[in-house]
Amino acid sequence: MTALHTADTGQRWCQRVTLGIANSGDRAASGGTVTFATHVIGSLGVDWWTYQTSQPLAAPVAGHSSVNESWTVCLDSWRVPAGMHMETRAASLG
Repeated sequence: MTALHTADTGQRWCQRVTLGIANSGDRAASGGTVTFATHVIGSLGVDWWTYQTSQPLAAPVAGHSSVNESWTVCLDSWRVPAGMHMETRAASLG
């Protein structure tokens, strides 16, 4: 995996996350899930909570190739109170 990139969605409890996924093997990787570590940040920059959410890979990744995939990562709106925002900082492939 390569560095993740995030973009606002206009809702403080959602983010668009793009992640580069590389398959160095000979066979297509046809399944799996991506687990995101999303932090809730207060107005003064304090990291209050971290939540993990998982989403499936959208499509197989052919052997010896890489793709960029994007997901909309959301938390329940009440988990990101007014004045706070979320930051998805890490992802792992499983």
